[in-house]
Amino acid sequence: MKIPGLRMRRRSAQNLFYSIIITSLLAFGLLSAGTNPANAQIPTGSIPTVTGTPLGVMATVKSGLNEDSINVRSGPHALYYPKIGVLMEGQSVPALGRSSGSDWILISYAGVPSGQGWVFSKYVDLSPGNLPVVQPPASPTPEVTQTIDPTLAAQFIVTAAPTRLPTFTPPPPLTVPTFTTSNSGQVLSGVPMGLVILILFSIGILLGIFSFIQRR
Repeated sequence: MKIPGLRMRRRSAQNLFYSIIITSLLAFGLLSAGTNPANAQIPTGSIPTVTGTPLGVMATVKSGLNEDSINVRSGPHALYYPKIGVLMEGQSVPALGRSSGSDWILISYAGVPSGQGWVFSKYVDLSPGNLPVVQPPASPTPEVTQTIDPTLAAQFIVTAAPTRLPTFTPPPPLTVPTFTTSNSGQVLSGVPMGLVILILFSIGILLGIFSFIQRR
């Protein structure tokens, strides 16, 4: 009967030992947490407000053009100034000025030495604003002067030999016939035409009566 009581005392002692260890560990953890407070920094001063600066007039490439891009040239003319780049459909760039006739727009274009380029005004939409008139740059001098070889050009020149036209002989003069007007109411002797007809009619009646009598 003594053995079960001994086991019970040993189990109680073990439980008490484990409880002391757990309590010690918890107390140690609470003490370490209290000795290391969090160093949270409280913001001081005012936070600056970010405000955007106006970009000015913007040039946007129109949509619905025949091409997906438009040319950027070194000056306001398609023949006198070379192409220096392109702008894609819908792309927006700052507009810096315009030509005197407002046909070309000066834009900010990175990637070239001057940092500027010209686009045709009908290909872009401008945001509200005023653009100053900018004088165009000097047209570039062509590096190669085109010359025509006279020997090669002479092969395409055909000289036709002149031919003499036949001598012109004028036609004989045209003879225009003339007609004399005659009076249809009178004969040449001055007797009226109506009287002549009446006499001939009377003679015919008399000849008819005479012929009728002879038949009887």
